[in-house]
Amino acid sequence: MLIRTAERPRETTSAVAGAMWGPARLKPADRVLYWATLSHAEFTALARDESSGVHLAPGRMAARFDLGDVVPPETKLVPDLRRCHEHELPGGFVWGYRATVPLIDMPRYLDFLLARFQAAGGEIRLGPVQSLADAVAESDTVVNCTGVGAHELVGDPGVHPVLGQHVVVRNPGIDEYFIELTDGGEFTSWMPHGDRVVLGGVSLDHDWRRTPRADLSAGIRRRVAELEPRLADAEVLEETVGLRPGRESVRVEAERYEGARIIHDYGHAGSGIGLSWGCAYEVADLVEG
Repeated sequence: MLIRTAERPRETTSAVAGAMWGPARLKPADRVLYWATLSHAEFTALARDESSGVHLAPGRMAARFDLGDVVPPETKLVPDLRRCHEHELPGGFVWGYRATVPLIDMPRYLDFLLARFQAAGGEIRLGPVQSLADAVAESDTVVNCTGVGAHELVGDPGVHPVLGQHVVVRNPGIDEYFIELTDGGEFTSWMPHGDRVVLGGVSLDHDWRRTPRADLSAGIRRRVAELEPRLADAEVLEETVGLRPGRESVRVEAERYEGARIIHDYGHAGSGIGLSWGCAYEVADLVEG
């Protein structure tokens, strides 16, 4: 087993994700529900292992407009899901749910996965894959998990970057997450991971920049401070940027290429973590048969 990568795991977009398991408003809906269900089970099990970087955390998902009583079907996997009482919502918010869900401390989690992979005999090799022909020259079975890189590698015009930026601060005592549900390019969120908290968020389509912008960080800190004063003066540890792989629908399928089999797994937008294990199980089935 060989992983070819242009960047070490801690240098990828995955490493700077928030990150949580949650509803994924993506297509195809039936397969997304299946992937989310398997992923929830796997993350819940991993939360029992302190070395995994996964833990179960309570918190709120809220909106400034009424989304009604209909919730995504995958939320039925959360046993303690309930509507927020009015006093539990921040000022300006009119709709919300409380739920305990898996949160993933991505740097620790990626280290955990890499150790598992290497313990199973896997090898990781630094170096970009220049083309599909380059990949199939090394193996007759290739799994393409290149994220936004599939735009060029596969020549898929439907793949586009969705820029995300976070401010990571020292944790002043936060143990619950918060995420604002909106279709806008800016929102408010915080995800506690032990001694640090990841503040968000930004979602900018078709932006390839990977350098943190001061104006976006200032906006993140201002929005978070308005809702959670304890985070207003928290020490900033770093500012991070990642490019989510946007696409009209997630692509998980196999194709023949120059006598080899390529299994594609990309286009997860902002739900790559939440769907990861479900997609991985389907990819494994495709590899085997």
